[in-house]
Amino acid sequence: MTDLVIRALDESDVHLFDTLPDPLRAADAFRNATYRPEWKRVALRDGRVVARAAWWGGPDDTEPRTVEWFDFADGEEEAGAELLRSAPWRVGLDLVLPGGWREDAVQRAAAEARYAAARAAGQSLLVERFVYRWTPECGLPERPGRLTFAPEPDDAVFFDALRRIHSVTLDAHARKAIQEGGLDQAAQEELDFFRWCPSPREWWQVAYTPDGDLAGLHIPAHNPSGPCVGFIGVLPEHRGHGYAYDLLVECTHHLAERGAEFIAAATDQGNFPMAAHFAKAGYPIVRERANFELR
Repeated sequence: MTDLVIRALDESDVHLFDTLPDPLRAADAFRNATYRPEWKRVALRDGRVVARAAWWGGPDDTEPRTVEWFDFADGEEEAGAELLRSAPWRVGLDLVLPGGWREDAVQRAAAEARYAAARAAGQSLLVERFVYRWTPECGLPERPGRLTFAPEPDDAVFFDALRRIHSVTLDAHARKAIQEGGLDQAAQEELDFFRWCPSPREWWQVAYTPDGDLAGLHIPAHNPSGPCVGFIGVLPEHRGHGYAYDLLVECTHHLAERGAEFIAAATDQGNFPMAAHFAKAGYPIVRERANFELR
């Protein structure tokens, strides 16, 4: 087998990125994403692309935040692993997969090969997630009317609420943050993400029960790819009433009323209550995502 050549692309040869087969339909998943040519890298053998990866970040980011598009030709798992290992950026991998990929033999084989290559490159699976996409054709869910929503200008209120929400959580990323730096780190990471999003700070809302108790919060947001459900959280003492559904519905209405033609969202596959709320609110699963972290 001939030697592997790994290099970044530029404007003159960025078309090479699209010369591989696409068994996991990544091109469809990333049709609204924008990647900088210099953050696209390929592995070539005899001048032919055998592996590719695209790193992603926001328009103002000086370094990518994650590897978002990663695949390779049949039998080139090691080329894919080396492509990740040799990159100048030490970030995790978000592997996007078709919904229900385990039920299709071809997709399952392709996905399992990419899992293996990621692990060989030093990536460790953190969590698998469902990815949703609401559109107006799904219909707006009716507001339950049980909670009162209001903006809250004080970041300290959100920080305290996030600490309390994450004190009992099913979210794998929050659990990782808590393990690394406690509840303060978990809350701060959420706030940093909300601030990073280009959507207005005024969109952040808290929710109160009829008795005036703080029940939770929701963050309608825009990330660089479009409108999304930024965060849904219920305080532990108010769980068991299905309030996460109320928050999700309000978030959906908030974005739809501001012209959203679609709303992206995601939740951990193990978060069965939240997955049930998305289904009830009319959010279809359009794909899955495996979040890896660099060891």
